Amino acid sequence: MTAHIAAIGTALPPAFEQSSLWENHFRALLNGSRAAGRIFASAGVQRRHAVVNPLQLDLSECTTGERMRWYDAYARPLGHKAVLSALDSAGLDPTDIGQLTVASCTGYTAPGLDVQLAASLGLAPGAQRLMVGHMGCYAALPAMATVADFVTVHQQPAVLLCLELTSLHVQPSTMDVEQIVSHALFADAATAVVVTPEQGRLEVVATAALTDPSTADHMTWTVTDHGFRMTLSRYVPDVLGKHVRDAVEGLLADHGLTVPEVRAWAVHPGGPRILDTVQHELGLPSSALQPSQKVLRDNGNCSSATVLMVLDEILGSTVLRPGDPVVAMAFGPGLTLYVTLLRAR
Repeated sequence: MTAHIAAIGTALPPAFEQSSLWENHFRALLNGSRAAGRIFASAGVQRRHAVVNPLQLDLSECTTGERMRWYDAYARPLGHKAVLSALDSAGLDPTDIGQLTVASCTGYTAPGLDVQLAASLGLAPGAQRLMVGHMGCYAALPAMATVADFVTVHQQPAVLLCLELTSLHVQPSTMDVEQIVSHALFADAATAVVVTPEQGRLEVVATAALTDPSTADHMTWTVTDHGFRMTLSRYVPDVLGKHVRDAVEGLLADHGLTVPEVRAWAVHPGGPRILDTVQHELGLPSSALQPSQKVLRDNGNCSSATVLMVLDEILGSTVLRPGDPVVAMAFGPGLTLYVTLLRAR
């Protein structure tokens, strides 16, 4: 018995051009800094999405309570739209779903987003729910492994929703380079994946993890009085470079595969240097990470939703033959690396 990705659906709030965000918002807040302008221009992002228009309302001085009220207002409608899109593509009804898992690190309410969606979608009263919080950008892959386990054991369809409203946590502007990088990269999105016991587009084969706690301070997500503050060290690509090859090759070897045999790579685009590091360490051709680069360019870094958006881009743009291996990879606080092996069906 196996679990399969049957469909993926994404919902996005209004789009804003990166150049406009710089010229009409961040440039003044950062005193017209040329260095900051270069960071925005080199982030690999052309447009991003945000639930609150940053050109009309500067959230940087809002309290955490105010930001949570924005989250409560916008998260459910966006998540609802993403889940319905995925279910429609899979030909399923909300009442068919045995479990709903929601991953989000950008907002908290009780009853949670999972309960709100169970009501708005009309899930069966007996449907199970799971909330995954504060894992950050890599949350989609351990969450998908858990969803796949449920599907395999219970032989019922399940849905994973990754929803992040990172724009709600824009920080008071400083000239700290790491903070400027965060302001230049992050955006909002909701992506849902339907996993079924029947044949789907991708079989979920296996997931592996690697955590290097000695570098825990390189990537953090801290609750403050002004929202959640991201710390993103410039050394993250270097740490990733030390571990990525062993982690990927170990998982592939367990299934009799090597790196050159992988047909497609869904790598979380944490930023251009992250993608360059993965490409270099694994010896991949430049074309291998085009789906990740496209998602970064068109959407920015949407935390946990992003790797699922890359998977969707691969399914829409890459010819996969039955049996072709596909690898999904994401990174986050810990410093943590997750790798998932999928197989085309």
